[in-house]
Order: sequence, then C-alpha cells, then structure tokens
Amino acid sequence: MSGLLDLPRLEADVEAHLAELGQVFTKIAGHDSGNTSWGIQSDEERWFVKHAPHAEGVVWLCSAQRFHSAVKHPAIVPLQRLIPVEGGGMAALYPWADGEILNDPFVPGALRREEADSAYRRFRALPLNDVLDALDAIFDAHLAVTAGGFVAVGFYDGCVIYDFGTGAVSLVDLDLYWPGPYVLDTERQLGSKRFMAPEEFRYGTAIDERTTVFTLGRSAFVFLSDDMEGDPEPAKWRAGPDLLGVAERATRLDAGDRFATVADFVAAWRSAR
Repeated sequence: MSGLLDLPRLEADVEAHLAELGQVFTKIAGHDSGNTSWGIQSDEERWFVKHAPHAEGVVWLCSAQRFHSAVKHPAIVPLQRLIPVEGGGMAALYPWADGEILNDPFVPGALRREEADSAYRRFRALPLNDVLDALDAIFDAHLAVTAGGFVAVGFYDGCVIYDFGTGAVSLVDLDLYWPGPYVLDTERQLGSKRFMAPEEFRYGTAIDERTTVFTLGRSAFVFLSDDMEGDPEPAKWRAGPDLLGVAERATRLDAGDRFATVADFVAAWRSAR
C-alpha cells in the first residue's frame, strides 16, 4: 500500500516532496483556481495529487471530502484522503484514472477542444452507440449523486475522462457539488454556461434536482449535437427523435416543465434509447 495513504503531511515544496516519494510523471498547472496537480507512481500504484495553496481552494477540497463521503459510484473517482501541507494549503489524493480528459488544455500534450485532434472532437466523432454508452455512465453516476442528496454544480466536459481503448468513463473534479436543494446566494453559480440551467444565473432562485436534470440534458446536446457548443437545433442532433424529445424536456427553461427527478430523466432516456 502506498505511503501516500499514511503520510501525515506534505512539505511546503509539494512537487519536490512527491518526487522523493515516487516518480512524478505529469504536472497540471495554470487553472484559474491556482491549484496544481501531479500524477505520481509510488509503490507500484499511480495517484493523482491536487494541491490547493490558497484558503478558497482548501474550502473546496473540504467540500469534495463531504461529497465523496456521501456519494460512491464506479464512474466517480473517489477521494482517498486530504493531506495537510506545511505552511498552509491542502492536498487531495485520488487514484489515477486512465484515459484522456475531454476538455482541459492545461494537461501536458492536450489540445483545445476546438482543434480537430482534441480528445473532445475525437470523442464526439465516435460511433453513436459508444457516445450513448458513455452518457449512460455519466447519467448513472448522477443517480448516485442525487441519492446522496447532492446537486451537480460546475459539471462540464472537463470533468469527464474517457478511455478510448476500453470505453470506460471516469468523472473527476466534482469539488463544487453541493447538498441540495438550496437557494442561490450569488448572482451566478460557478460553472460552464454550456451546461448551466437558467436558475444558476439568478440570485435567490431554487437550485435542486431539476437543475441537475438540465445539466444532464445539456450534456446530451453537447456530446450529440453536430455543433461544437451543443446547439439544441433538431437538424444538428444525431441520436434520433425519441432521445431528442427527452433531451429537450430535460432542458426546458422553466424548471417546472422538466423531469422532476434525475431518476425520471434517466428512465425516460433509457426507454427512448
């Protein structure tokens, strides 16, 4: 078992300390969060270590710990533990997930999603059933999310790792997922507008399971539309009229017109498929 699971703390120079514990094989930096992450092989195991040096990032890692304590699913990469960092900050330890993240230009060697050979473009160009299978894994994971009492916050294609060899889906970076329902107390919720419901842009509105339904419906459009942004125009949809009808209902602007629960949405999607 890797010493990272029992390490009492990391030294202030996190990267140098990790290099002493094993082989650091990748580094990801440059995100707005200010966090830095590494892939490390230690004791024949591969790990993902995310370091939050600032107070806000530490708050989100503690939020991630609460989420992962309540929600378990084979597609959700589990948080193993938080490790204090000398001088301040916190690091989160996850098992390494094989595959390619669909949208993260800061990963070494990755291309921006607009580029022809990017993971995002190659994923969307897969045979229809392969994309539908991946979406099914994402939707199934969110059955566990809602069963655990959480709302999807900040989900986007950068949360999806896809293994092009096996077809396996891994979901990561779910730090913002929050217990729900709740009332939005800011002018805009964090996240990518391509996946966000209208209520996530209005102070004082209810954020609940129907918001997650919208996010999942938008995921279907983003991955199944011929348009790069997930345009819901029927002529750009590649998965047939029955699934289109489910996605359209899931993404209605009025939350009361959507499926009431993620379970209802998933049942309708699977029936239509």
